[in-house]
Amino acid sequence: MRFIPLALALALLAGAAPALAKEGGCLKYGAAGAVAGHMVGSGHGVAGAAAGCALGAHERNKAEKRDAAQQQNQAQQAPAQQQQPTR
Repeated sequence: MRFIPLALALALLAGAAPALAKEGGCLKYGAAGAVAGHMVGSGHGVAGAAAGCALGAHERNKAEKRDAAQQQNQAQQAPAQQQQPTR
């Protein structure tokens, strides 16, 4: 009987996650790690949450670096396009 409310709560969280969260993050990956650790066995939920949190932080940093490089690339291309003569 505990499985049905747990499954319902996970389904609600999964539906809300894309709207609320950006790529990666400690909470998103930590929650998934905690669930996976809980399914593995007794006492592994905390270890799964810690590992998921570390992975989420790493993925978030990669995404932020990629976004910053993309913005810098766009900023460098914009002045070059303005200097080109129009025909």
